[in-house]
Amino acid sequence: MDVDLIFKIAAIGIIVAVLSQVLIRSGREEQAMMTTLAGLIVVLMMLVKEIDMLFRTVKSIFGL
Repeated sequence: MDVDLIFKIAAIGIIVAVLSQVLIRSGREEQAMMTTLAGLIVVLMMLVKEIDMLFRTVKSIFGL
């Protein structure tokens, strides 16, 4: 796995956590939850791309 990807995921997590706390403390719990969900979706999309590349590599190695 690319170390750059790990740093990107960590950065997204930090930004989402800070935004969620700011929103919760200002009484906007619903927006905080939506921010958290959006961050999760972004990270999952990044991981799906990496998993797709993994499966493509495995298929090519085994000639499938």
